[in-house]
Amino acid sequence: GPPSTDPAEVQRRTTEAALLQLGHGATAVRTHVRIGDVTGLRALEAVLAARRALRGLTDLTTAAVPRLLTGAAGADSAAMLRDAVKMGATTVGGCPDLDPDPAGYTETLLEIAAEHGCAVDLHTDADDPARLARLVAMTAGLRPAVTLGPCSGLARLPRPAAARAAEQLAAAGATVAVLPQGGCPLTERRNRAGAAPVRLLRAAGVRVTAGSGALRDAANPVGRGDPLEAAYLLASHGETGPEDAYEAVSATARDVLGLPEVRVEAGFPAELLAVRGRNLPGALSLAYSRVVIHRGRVVARTSAVREFCDAQPSGP
Repeated sequence: GPPSTDPAEVQRRTTEAALLQLGHGATAVRTHVRIGDVTGLRALEAVLAARRALRGLTDLTTAAVPRLLTGAAGADSAAMLRDAVKMGATTVGGCPDLDPDPAGYTETLLEIAAEHGCAVDLHTDADDPARLARLVAMTAGLRPAVTLGPCSGLARLPRPAAARAAEQLAAAGATVAVLPQGGCPLTERRNRAGAAPVRLLRAAGVRVTAGSGALRDAANPVGRGDPLEAAYLLASHGETGPEDAYEAVSATARDVLGLPEVRVEAGFPAELLAVRGRNLPGALSLAYSRVVIHRGRVVARTSAVREFCDAQPSGP
C-alpha cells in the first residue's frame, strides 16, 4: 500500500534515507516533497524537522512539489507553494505533464521561483518532442539554471528527434538529471524502464548529472540510494567512461545543488569520500569500504570484511 503520511513516520523515513545515503558518501541530498492534496504542508514540515536533526551530519535540501498549479485547485497549490518556500524549501519543482495545462503549470512555477530566487527542478519523461520544446523554451536562460529529469523518454524517440531535443536542451543551458537505474514515480511512467541517452546528451553539450531516485518505491523496489552505484550503472551501460560517470554524481551534482567546488587542496570544503580501490574504475566496481568526511570530520564509516575458508585438502 501507499506509505504513511503521518508526520512522525515521514520524518523517520526521511532520516533513515538520508543516513543511508550518507553512509554511501552523499553529504548533500535534494529530496522532493509532495505538497497539497490532503496532506497540505505536513510532509514538508516533517522533512524540515529531519533536516534540522541531521545538521552537522549531512546537508538535506528540499524541493516542494505541487501536483497542480492551474485552475481552481491550482490557485490553492500556488499559494501553498509560496508558503513552502517561506518555511524553508530551497527549490520549487513538479511535473508539468500531469497538469491539464503544462505550460500554465510551468509559467506559475517559474514565476514563484523568480519571486523567491529559488532553483527549479522539473520532472518530465520527455517523450513528446513538441511539449519538451515548449518547456525548454520557457526555461531558457534562467538563473539559477533549471534541472530537468529523468528524460528517459528521449531514449524511445527516433534518433533525429532525440538529437534535436538534446540540442535544444544545450542551447537553453538546462541540466538533465538522469536516473541510470530507470523509473521515476513523479512522472507516473512506472511501467517504462530505461534511462536517458547520456552519450547523446553529452555530445550535444548538455550538462548531465545522475541520481538514485526514490528509495524502494513502485518504480524501483530495490533502490540503494548509492551515488557510486548510479555512476557504476552509467559506466557499465557504456553511456560514459568511469571518470565522467563519477563527475556526474560528484562535482556536477554539487554544482546543480548550488554547493561550492571541492578539491583535495587547502581552502576548499572538506567534503570527501575515501574508498578502498586501486583506481577509479576499481572503486566504482568494488566500493565496499568507505569513509565519509563532512565539514572536516568523519561522519560515517563502512568496513567490509571478506573471509574465505581453507582450500579443500587434497587426498593422501
